[in-house]
Amino acid sequence: MSQQTPGTTATQAPQGDAFENLSQENRRFAPSAGFAANAVVTSADYAEADADRPAFWAKQARELLSWSKDFTQALDWSNPPFAKWFVGGEVNAAYNALDRHVEAGNGDRVAIYFEGEPGDTRTYTYAQLTEEVKKAANAFESLGVAKGDRVAVYLPMIPEAVITLLACARIGAIHSVVFGGFSAEALRSRIDDAEAKLVVTADGTYRRGKPSALKPAVDEALAHDGHTVQNVVVVKRNGQDVDWHEGRDHWWADTVGAASAEHTAVGHDSEHPLFILYTSGTTGKPKGILHTTGGYLTQGAYTHKAVFDLHPETDVYWCTADVGWITGHSYVAYAPLINGATQVMYEGTPDSPHQGRWWEIVEKYKVSILYTAPTAIRTFMKWGKEIPAKSDLSSIRVLGSVGEPINPEAWMWYREVIGADSGRKSIPAPIVDTWWQTETGAQMIAPLPGVTATKPGSAQVPLPGIAVDVVDELGESVPNGSGGYLVIREPWPAMLRGIWGDPERFKETYWSRFETMYFAGDGAKKDEDGDIWLLGRVDDVMNVSGHRLSTAEIESALVSHPAVAEAAVVGAADETTGQAVVAFVILRGDAVDSGDAIVAELRNHVGKEIGPIAKPKTILVVPELPKTRSGKIMRRLLKDVAEGREVGDATTLADNTVMAQIAHSLKK
Repeated sequence: MSQQTPGTTATQAPQGDAFENLSQENRRFAPSAGFAANAVVTSADYAEADADRPAFWAKQARELLSWSKDFTQALDWSNPPFAKWFVGGEVNAAYNALDRHVEAGNGDRVAIYFEGEPGDTRTYTYAQLTEEVKKAANAFESLGVAKGDRVAVYLPMIPEAVITLLACARIGAIHSVVFGGFSAEALRSRIDDAEAKLVVTADGTYRRGKPSALKPAVDEALAHDGHTVQNVVVVKRNGQDVDWHEGRDHWWADTVGAASAEHTAVGHDSEHPLFILYTSGTTGKPKGILHTTGGYLTQGAYTHKAVFDLHPETDVYWCTADVGWITGHSYVAYAPLINGATQVMYEGTPDSPHQGRWWEIVEKYKVSILYTAPTAIRTFMKWGKEIPAKSDLSSIRVLGSVGEPINPEAWMWYREVIGADSGRKSIPAPIVDTWWQTETGAQMIAPLPGVTATKPGSAQVPLPGIAVDVVDELGESVPNGSGGYLVIREPWPAMLRGIWGDPERFKETYWSRFETMYFAGDGAKKDEDGDIWLLGRVDDVMNVSGHRLSTAEIESALVSHPAVAEAAVVGAADETTGQAVVAFVILRGDAVDSGDAIVAELRNHVGKEIGPIAKPKTILVVPELPKTRSGKIMRRLLKDVAEGREVGDATTLADNTVMAQIAHSLKK
């Protein structure tokens, strides 16, 4: 899944022999007979969706959601690229996530197991969560928030974040979550762009055992005249002292805690805006991706059920994404609760207080579905398989991957160490590698665990009801074995409805490269079976002496070497070859940094895996890679290093010392 801005320039499509290696993966893992026999979704969904895509989604909408008013038309595509799904229908997201489960007699089912970083815990049943959301809805309305108003949310990964989102949805307010790792300036620009009326924040959170402040950034963001914020609600999380603005600031406990628990949910139009989410890496004016209600909830709920083979009565689901990202919206705040699932929320990092924290949580709550990012998986590889081996992971039955293409060796490690409980299980859990974006709203490409024979490193097939293709410069489908641009040919329910306040920018950004198709900004390849392999952003394709090389493929080749835990590759300007391949690698814990010898060995390894043209000109062994708190590698900072420039803005890094460590490695 990409969080970046798709490019709209006529970049050459990825193709040629440089891509052959990635899709020569010949390992196949068919679903076990037992898993397939009990799977929630079968291959019949593909045929049904192919026969009539809008009718297929209309069926899902009626089966998965409770509508206060039925819709009269599945899809209105009369004014492309502006879609309307489930026209005339009315639905309330919070009612679907909460009230109806209580009314059906499932109020005692656990909705959220919360695990705080310091080890504090809270458990919310569906009945308790419903009551909290009703109180928050009343509290927000008492502060003047009405249907259509925008609410900025700047919270850590605590239950109040989900409560806030659902309370906004309940009353028809539009939430705009800003990731807690973003700066005051980023927060200010997003508050101003959406003209938010209310901000919900916390005094702070915990980060690797230490208190980390949040409210000061809100104060700084609101220090200028002309902002639209009238009230700030503050959750007391870590007890830090905070500046207080009487009349504007309110403690959560004094507002939400004192509010009535009686609140009736009313239906909102299917196309009523649900939220704005600003894409990361924005330059200039923020780009607010707008999602509406009915289609977003339908595709989120269907994909959550189908891709993870969800059995809500027995499964315990854990998506490790922060609610500040689209994954935390779709697959933490909305779809799991729409489907009546029990889920885990964790506030902290994988290595606090120790590197086995995640696996302790899996064992404690008997997590059966785990959804995380390749970056995390490669980090665990670096730490060693003996750490997860200390915990009982036998409850895991489905593993998911999200965020970027996963290289085959990380995929295999995930399967054999986590999915097979470090070898204690004879049949490992299936892995579903998912591709989607902030803009798509929900998963678009993924294997179905009871249907698809999976391939390490490939997202493989569009989900039922989704029309994805790989095309050439002219927008024509490429044959199997060829690479090109990833596009979406037909509207889908969870698609973005625009960029907040800027419809022309929406058309220019996503629909100008291929007028009748959505351009995702990613390169992809079809293998000989027609399965899709994601190659990363088209601007992550390098041109070395006229050869097109994928950074994702070179990274996969490096990580396939037994000494390498993680790798990031960038293209650096080169007078001779146009661009040169520069690689940054982290060695595994048991590997020896032998200086020039390991560099030569890795260069030769890439040459053997892909071809001599792909050998990195420079390989730097580094202690860590620059990552945001969501786990994204900030390759632009590495490109600055590779091209000898002063390193750009690094304020969103999880560890601000990383670039200094890399600079030190470069000097050596």
